[in-house]
Amino acid sequence: MPTTTTTTPADEARAAELLTLGAATVGEAGGRPMRARVRAAWPGARLCAPVLTVRCTPGDNLAIHVAVARAPRAALVVTVGDDEEHGYWGEVLTTAARTGGIAGLVIEGGVRDVAAVQAVGFPVFSTMVALKGTTKHQGGEVGAPVEVGGVRVCTGDWVVADSDGVAVIAADMLDEVTAASRARAQKESRLFEELRAGRSTLELLGLDPSPVDVSEPEV
Repeated sequence: MPTTTTTTPADEARAAELLTLGAATVGEAGGRPMRARVRAAWPGARLCAPVLTVRCTPGDNLAIHVAVARAPRAALVVTVGDDEEHGYWGEVLTTAARTGGIAGLVIEGGVRDVAAVQAVGFPVFSTMVALKGTTKHQGGEVGAPVEVGGVRVCTGDWVVADSDGVAVIAADMLDEVTAASRARAQKESRLFEELRAGRSTLELLGLDPSPVDVSEPEV
């Protein structure tokens, strides 16, 4: 499996557009939303980049250290198995990742040193903050498919993450999902204009209100 990924100016332009569109729009336009428990480790974190996958042995983060050394410009997407009560990522790895050009981290597991990570603006999305440290000598995998947040993720897929959550775009769907997200955003822009003009969501979305019992207010 590949252990490196690169980006081009076209990738950077796409990342900027997808970040502007946002994870919620992408997740409604063909991207695959991760479970809600995978969320920003600090307020305002935003991430969009191609993925390098990592599988750790529970309680050990050696595979993450290997990935950081080999993945310039990638977003690491990490599974740690069924033992999440460790801080698999912290200030040391953040410093190494920023120096090496890593775009960010999505992990179904714990992280720590959150204040230090936030201070340098490194985007991290995790399921928890956990103080307990890990070992660094057991095996793992870098580059193989993983399941994170209920979504199967492969190296070369893209991740879009912000305050709404995390969405994954399959590599072979990137153009299609980008176009669909753009169209959805344009449609919503027109919807907002109509709402501000006084039209109702029932009318604009073609909703049937009949299943809802509405009591007349007492006078």
